[in-house]
Amino acid sequence: MTDTDPGDRTVEEIEDDVRIIEDPGALSDLLTAEEEGKDRKTAKEAIQARINEVREATDGGEDTVDADEGDDTGDADDAETEGEYEATEEDVQDPDEGEATLDKKHVRALENGVYQDMWVYCETQGGELLDVSKEMLGKARELMDGYAEDYGDEERVVAVLVGDDMEELAEECITLGADVAVYHDDERLERFRHKPYTEIVADMARTKADWKDYDKPRYFLFPATNNGRDLSAQVQGELDSGLASDCSGLTITDELISNPVKTGEPGEKLEFERILHMQRPDFSGFEYSTILCIDNPDREFHPQGCSVIPGSFDAMEPDGGREGEVIAHDIDLPDDWFRVAVTEWDTLDTGVDLTGREVIVAIGRGIGDDPTKGIELAVDLVDAFDDADLGLSRGIVTASYNVEGHVERYVTEERQIGETGQIVQPPLYIAAGISGAIQHKVGMDESETIVAINTDPEADIRDFSDFFIEGDLFDVLPRLTDAIEAGELDAVVAEDDD
Repeated sequence: MTDTDPGDRTVEEIEDDVRIIEDPGALSDLLTAEEEGKDRKTAKEAIQARINEVREATDGGEDTVDADEGDDTGDADDAETEGEYEATEEDVQDPDEGEATLDKKHVRALENGVYQDMWVYCETQGGELLDVSKEMLGKARELMDGYAEDYGDEERVVAVLVGDDMEELAEECITLGADVAVYHDDERLERFRHKPYTEIVADMARTKADWKDYDKPRYFLFPATNNGRDLSAQVQGELDSGLASDCSGLTITDELISNPVKTGEPGEKLEFERILHMQRPDFSGFEYSTILCIDNPDREFHPQGCSVIPGSFDAMEPDGGREGEVIAHDIDLPDDWFRVAVTEWDTLDTGVDLTGREVIVAIGRGIGDDPTKGIELAVDLVDAFDDADLGLSRGIVTASYNVEGHVERYVTEERQIGETGQIVQPPLYIAAGISGAIQHKVGMDESETIVAINTDPEADIRDFSDFFIEGDLFDVLPRLTDAIEAGELDAVVAEDDD
């Protein structure tokens, strides 16, 4: 028998325990206890693999193994591979021999790795930096300036660019807050390609160079765009770490943790330093979840990484006098990374991007009495501002209002704001005839100032608005438009708020 109780152990702890058990009977008892207890597939595979090894070592027996037959159990240090895992003949069977190719072993984090700097993947399009790339650089600059004050260590903001003709954009990244800008140029990379982009960025991050003498970045930010989400998951996987998706808040601080998975001992508290707190709105819209990427006792998780919702932060003003390093990255790109050739394509309508507007006028089901008139009044208010646009609640999109042709172009799904639409944070958000459902709140409640117009004084939106105007949008919107054009908005809002 063994004293190990699988119910009190994590899978990783069980994997460590079984390496020193030489008695097949004890291992069989342990397997039975796991099956009758938590019945975890990975734990059972680890125990069964060890049973097979012990039996084979003692009597040359052969057993069928459900786990990877390549799970070599030398000493404990063999389980920690530094960098990429390189398969051997013992790990992978030849498919030509009729055997299935076994899964790649899990690549453990570097032991006692060195991690520094905050990296920012700067996505480009049409030869320009996306706004979200500029926003992330500004936030990274703010975070690392605070990091230097709090911890006394000056670590850098590193911009990462991949594409064709990236050098000038790399130099622009320096003016926007980066200390180092690393770029990879190849005419074949003009458009995003999953495989080469992943390999290039991962190689930048884990390969030491003259300008980088550490193992991996400490932090890594990606844009929460279609391409950014794709790349972030793959790169973080290649770097053997985790990812928090669609974040809109970032801070760096210490954290006291009592979780035994992280501390190693039940009841023990351990303070982790320099932890990136990554906040994202939860599905209720009323709370934010804070995600931490914290090491286990025998496992280091770096980089601490996340994708960032566009519009979450402010870009810094470009500073042409800032100094920094611009570095060209070089790596051979095998031809089989470019097996698919794009020979022709259509350029789609870029759609409506509400994220960069100073003002958004959003309308909801309150226009139901006269949809065409309601849209006209909202568009008049939009036109009264210098930088504004029209947004919609989901109720407008799904209601299929019958509107006249001259306003039909405004009633499209691309203008929808909310959980399944755009996420916006303008300085001023005017919500007319919107009840404030949770799904809509997720998309706009980080706006600096929210003005709500509704006939129902108990509407949910009142709870998270800065100003609430009880009234019919058909009466209030024209007055707001007149006030904006006359420069008297504050007086009108105050009068209606009373």
